[in-house]
Amino acid sequence: MNENGETIVPFQPEDEVNPEEPPCGKDSFIVDGVNKRTKKEQLKGTNNSSEVLQIPQDERIKETNISPYQPHPPSLPKPPTVGKGSRNISFEEKLRRRRLRSSQESLTDPAETGSSTDSLREDATPALSSALELKNGQISGRGNFDQAAGESPPFRERCSSLPEADKHPRGQSRLAEQRAKQSRIILSPLHATGAFPPVEYNVASMSLRTTNRIDRDCLDYGKRGLTERLHRNFSDSRLLETMVSDSASVNSMKSTFSALNPIRPKDVRNRSFLEGSVLGNGALLGPEELDRYFPDRHVGIYVATWNMQGEKGLPNNLDDLLLPTDTEFAQDFYIIGVQEGCPDRREWEIRLQETLGPYYVMLYAAAHGVLYLTVFIRRDLIWFCSEVEHATVTTRIISQIKTKGAVGIGFTFFGTSFLFITSHFTSGDSKVYERILDYNKIIEALALPRCLPDTNPYRSTASDVTTRFDEVFWFGDFNFRLSKDRGGIEAILNQHIREDMGPLLQHDQLCKEMKDGSIFKGFQEAPIHFPPTYKFDIGCDIYDSTSKQRTPSYTDRILYRNRQADDIKVVKYTSCSSIKTSDHRPVIGMFQVKIRPGRDNIPLGAGQFDRPVYLEGIKRRITRELKRREAVMKNQSNSTVCSIS
Repeated sequence: MNENGETIVPFQPEDEVNPEEPPCGKDSFIVDGVNKRTKKEQLKGTNNSSEVLQIPQDERIKETNISPYQPHPPSLPKPPTVGKGSRNISFEEKLRRRRLRSSQESLTDPAETGSSTDSLREDATPALSSALELKNGQISGRGNFDQAAGESPPFRERCSSLPEADKHPRGQSRLAEQRAKQSRIILSPLHATGAFPPVEYNVASMSLRTTNRIDRDCLDYGKRGLTERLHRNFSDSRLLETMVSDSASVNSMKSTFSALNPIRPKDVRNRSFLEGSVLGNGALLGPEELDRYFPDRHVGIYVATWNMQGEKGLPNNLDDLLLPTDTEFAQDFYIIGVQEGCPDRREWEIRLQETLGPYYVMLYAAAHGVLYLTVFIRRDLIWFCSEVEHATVTTRIISQIKTKGAVGIGFTFFGTSFLFITSHFTSGDSKVYERILDYNKIIEALALPRCLPDTNPYRSTASDVTTRFDEVFWFGDFNFRLSKDRGGIEAILNQHIREDMGPLLQHDQLCKEMKDGSIFKGFQEAPIHFPPTYKFDIGCDIYDSTSKQRTPSYTDRILYRNRQADDIKVVKYTSCSSIKTSDHRPVIGMFQVKIRPGRDNIPLGAGQFDRPVYLEGIKRRITRELKRREAVMKNQSNSTVCSIS
């Protein structure tokens, strides 16, 4: 029995074969793996050190064709002497080559690169129609090793570091080596798990975006252990070299392991994170970084405006306001403007953070009395924002009364400057002129930007703040009404319910003034396909049923303006009819905005955000989820099952 626990049968000449035993084939070995009896008596009589291994001539020829770099049976101790005329390779040479081969094999995958003994037990015995013949401790292999080479686990070429004489010992043909080289893993073709979604013939199509998507066959990725992924994918980088695949396949494998892209030392040396070049090459806000995060160079903007009517009680759930179910993706920015906000502004900001969850952080928040403006951004993008500035304007005669006016927030994202304004104009059906005055005062008095550089000073004017930014969104309660009696408005609503509101908008004061050019010069508004958002009875969908019988109107609006034509694309423009805690319905708008690379010579925000709001919002989100699960478990424990005996 050798050191691996295998029973060894000594060599027997053909004339001494036991007639009771069945004859063996010419290419077979005799390994007593089933019969456990030993041959100690025969070994005692044949333990002469001067004897040599007797091998038939045809088997010697086969052995010379065996590649020394393919798996071999376990090696045994070297015999005392070997005849010089023997054509067999010595055990010392075989052992040396076997160790060289084992040292170069990848030991990461137990299914492919197990120990030599285990591979011999599991692969060689059933695959080869051969055995081992041993005499005086020397071994010779019989069998079709070319077949074994085709079935053995594939490894990369191991002959690159050997001399030419060792690559082809004793005239070994190069054909066998080429056959061994071609033994590689060939990736099986990929098959779709389901029908492909319809794709528009437009590179800016939302169907082509893969942000936050997970393949169906990788849904359990988060459940897999880190150790398993490390061992399976990246325990030995040499495993990737043996695969017949292109660089895209290797990068795809790496992408399933980490969300972080590798950074080359050369890139770190060349890049400047303080101030970019004139063309933006190598800058933190330059084109390379922009294309990494936004290949199509468009960012998603979500704008919401709501007159809360000063109610203390907030809705139990703000998901319908910020995360409507009929949208495929969440947006990159969330801008929420509130008029007549709740008394506790901090509570409102925490509720927004709780709704948006850990994916977003509050970049900035500003207020002017009961006017609140809050900006949330995806946490991955805070490094590309400049410092944020804000300014306020009051339109009341008495400046201490801050119920009417505007608050604006401005910042630069990459190389594009943004301005967001929420305002509350003078109320009253007939006070159109006063509302125009409010608008003119705001665009002249809103002092922005302060320290931020103007990205295009040649198109800026000192008398209009909206000309000093690339992309401007102005939203709020503008208080423009429909110039028609209530009976006529309700008749039009009944005829055009859930249809185009064009006949209704013909009586809209804001549309008329914008056409005349007296207000919101250069601004646009998306088509309106929702009913008027003012004035409702609290908690229901009935317009004002009080004695005043106010006319339903589109008081809450979202307008936009851009320096470059077609920079802003409207994705959605509607109202949120499920929130009924105020006499106004919130209005939401989703936009795709083109962004351009910039330079790092602007004052960067350096990843600043409101940390206390973030922590409190996430804490409440977790607490809410735990309470929900506890309620579900309680209901399950209280339920009874009736059984019929």
